[in-house]
Amino acid sequence: MTAAGAMPERAPGATDAAALAVSTVIFALRPHETTGRMTLWIPLVRRTRNPQKDLWALPGGWLPVDEELVSAAARTLGETTGLAPTYLEQLYTFGELERSPGRRVVSVVYWAMVQSAEAERASESENVRWFVADELPPLAFDHNRIIDYALWRLRTKVEYAAIAHAFLGATFTLAELREVYEAVLQRPIDPANFRRTVEASGTVVATGEVVAGTRHRPPRLYRYDASIDLADRGPLGPESVPGGQSVAGPSVSAPSVPSTGEQR
Repeated sequence: MTAAGAMPERAPGATDAAALAVSTVIFALRPHETTGRMTLWIPLVRRTRNPQKDLWALPGGWLPVDEELVSAAARTLGETTGLAPTYLEQLYTFGELERSPGRRVVSVVYWAMVQSAEAERASESENVRWFVADELPPLAFDHNRIIDYALWRLRTKVEYAAIAHAFLGATFTLAELREVYEAVLQRPIDPANFRRTVEASGTVVATGEVVAGTRHRPPRLYRYDASIDLADRGPLGPESVPGGQSVAGPSVSAPSVPSTGEQR
């Protein structure tokens, strides 16, 4: 017997214990098929077995006892989509009692952003497809709710952290950077105000180069300050996947995006 209120000496039996899984929400910017505007897309995987067979779901899988969380998230993401994002951060843990039929499942969810060129190289098949993040069908389990939360976090975070960097290449124009903000926030941003705000923020650096092959005045190329990382884990430090790739580290403030007065 154990004293009242004391923790048992061992965990409950295997049939009673909750199962632990990892899933990943991956965002990429791609043109909308109807409007042509850059829009947030995510890849989903069709379930090929019960429960909830044939419904679309987030990429993921069970967590082995000998694998780190972030490594499992990166591995399952690569196995299902072929993607290997440079930005991977723990989003939230979802563990409501009724979120999965049968045995209780607790899911540690990561989120990632990939550049458009990498998204184009992702595996697509009958069971792996990209969807507009704001136009999803009913998904398996609570995955609609998970994606809603990820969208809310992204749209909140892009206004104060340099997370937009994850959608861009090593160099970019200010128009390309503004296009990221407009796609994420779903509202137009005044180009002149945006330029002044970004240049005053100190988070981007002019490379001294311009876009080649353009007529008239070629746009300047910029890069993010090399000291900028995309996630802040404070004293915990960055998580890393096998091979030593850091996937989260100290962050700095992003430029405060000028408001247009429109509702978001």
